Amino acid sequence: MNRLLLKTLFPSLLLGMSAAAFAATERLSIVSNGETVGSIVVEGEGDRATVDYRVDNNGRGPKHREELTFGAGDIPTAWTIKGTSLMGGTVDESYRWSAGRAQWSSQADQGSAKAKQPPLYVVNDDSPYAIWVYARAALAQPDHSIAVLPAGRIALEQLRTLTVGEGDAATEVTAWRLTGVQLNPSYLLLDKDRKLFALFGPGADGTTIRAGHEAAVPMLGKLGAELETERAFQLQQKLAHRFDTPVRIRNVRVFDPASGALSPLSTVVVMRDTITQVIADDRSPQPEDEVVIDGEGGTLYPGLHDMHSHATLPSGLMYLAAGVTATRDMGNDNGFLQDLLSKIDAGQVAWPRIVPNGFIEGRSPYSARFGFIPASVDEALKDVRWYADRGYAEIKIYNSMNPDWVKPIAAEAHRLGLRVTGHVPAFDTPDRVIADGYDSIAHLNQLMLGWILRPEEDSRTPLRLTAMARAGSLDLASDKVQATVRLMKQRNIALDTTAVILEQLMMSRARQVPMGQEDFLSHMPIGFQRYRKRSFVTIADKAEADAYQAGYDKMLETIAMLHKAGIRLLPGTDDATGFSVQREVELYVKAGLTPAEALRAATLGAEEFLGRADRLGSIARGKLADLVLVPGDPTRDISAIRRPRMVMKGGVIYFPTEIYTALGITPFTTAPAIRPAAKVAAREDTGGDAVGFGYGEHFHGD
Repeated sequence: MNRLLLKTLFPSLLLGMSAAAFAATERLSIVSNGETVGSIVVEGEGDRATVDYRVDNNGRGPKHREELTFGAGDIPTAWTIKGTSLMGGTVDESYRWSAGRAQWSSQADQGSAKAKQPPLYVVNDDSPYAIWVYARAALAQPDHSIAVLPAGRIALEQLRTLTVGEGDAATEVTAWRLTGVQLNPSYLLLDKDRKLFALFGPGADGTTIRAGHEAAVPMLGKLGAELETERAFQLQQKLAHRFDTPVRIRNVRVFDPASGALSPLSTVVVMRDTITQVIADDRSPQPEDEVVIDGEGGTLYPGLHDMHSHATLPSGLMYLAAGVTATRDMGNDNGFLQDLLSKIDAGQVAWPRIVPNGFIEGRSPYSARFGFIPASVDEALKDVRWYADRGYAEIKIYNSMNPDWVKPIAAEAHRLGLRVTGHVPAFDTPDRVIADGYDSIAHLNQLMLGWILRPEEDSRTPLRLTAMARAGSLDLASDKVQATVRLMKQRNIALDTTAVILEQLMMSRARQVPMGQEDFLSHMPIGFQRYRKRSFVTIADKAEADAYQAGYDKMLETIAMLHKAGIRLLPGTDDATGFSVQREVELYVKAGLTPAEALRAATLGAEEFLGRADRLGSIARGKLADLVLVPGDPTRDISAIRRPRMVMKGGVIYFPTEIYTALGITPFTTAPAIRPAAKVAAREDTGGDAVGFGYGEHFHGD
């Protein structure tokens, strides 16, 4: 029998035990927020394995079957995947190596490559089992690193050994970190036979764990947080720079979101976390005891905002590299978010400012598994008070909430000084949730569904997204649309649009680079690249493609109509790459806003909504130093915001070139020229020993 399968399916044979003592079937559970939401069943025979992978979470989830044939070095020589993806799109992927040639076909691409030995192929529609396959292949290499097809390289790092469970159920496992596939690393536990025991951490969709050991999931949550926190601390120490002397940013044009204008060439001075001077046409000598950064005629604007975020620990650096210095977290694991806020306040991790929203969901087969899922109105009111006591700004209500509970929840939130936002619950309407106490609505599609869906249709399913294909025929001048707009205007209701996630869904086409991702996608890890070049919806024919195009066009028309009506638009993404915030702002321009209006919405407008415009949202003496430096003029060409050269959050400086290099991403631009202050050293933001920069003129992701 092939030695790989002996190790994979019958490791006991290698220890002198009989085949009958080990079952060839492996079962793993997928757990999210304390509930089992999916499963993996692996069957093996000879040098072959089949994998049945299924997830049902929040009304969606991948469901597909993998078939693999293994060759030497723990590397598959054939791999097929058939089924459906996250949103129900068709999955039909194949890979084969034979006679010195590898060939593959997926939603993302098709291709071939000569290879004397079987290379490791990174699939487009993966599963936790696929992550284990990659890890096993890397583990077989002397340096635990291996080149992969279609491109790139992955690496495995050993972290620690531990015991999971007690007594007869105790299992000794080793924790590993896998990088190079997606933006976030994957964390795996392998047993002594190097079989998959668990997959967990920020790169995982829930926690995957060997069936029967589900009770260990909370412990793995703590372990994942600990391992990722160690990594985040190290990255912050390496990438965050703060000076004990003034930082003088010269030769820049300052964007004023209130007027929409750029200043003449100016100088901005920052001391610690505060802007101390904004000097137009500055001709004064540059003090020797200050750090001087030359903006080279570029534009300095206030940090961008993602007004619909779901924080993960590693996404902070991606946000900062894209010029995002503030986010509005729209629902999270409560314990994780509280811990993250403490670490941000202490300067231990790189993250934008976070305004937290408290997530409250109703109980149904489609429930999202985080925040609180109360069993009664009284329990929901208790949850509101829990969030209020911990300083949350808003309550967010989700899809499965009983429409009759919205009004009392909103009343209690308002009594305690919190705003209310969220999805429009299933079988509810935008007009009713506004009347019941909403202060803003989450997602443009959630608003438009009130004009599109029939009363009996269930928006807890992917229909809440796919129904946007019907939007093309929507008459925006109709009474039902304008009645809602008048109500929003009357009640001062804001909308966080998340147009970018709708674009990604509606306009996704297999084997095409998605709209708005042309500049950055080829710079990303291979798994991320391939996952984005796919259809997230099933498009049966040209008529269906045309319907999505028409729906997309109507989405942009709706943004323009709402803006003209005076509705406050809050740029949000439901994504965590940072690039998506830039694209959201670009979509506002595509909808008809001027670049200056779009930038205002993403800077000062967001802070006006958050109630912090006296401290943030513009560049002025006495305000907090959240700044972004880009080449060019974004008031003329909004795409200039895609190339931040330097980002400052509360006076702490980050250089995107450094961030991207540390995360395995090819940088997009160069850092500005910098002159250190005479006899003054830079110190790390987390309190490390003083070090000099030593820089030359330039250095280099509901």
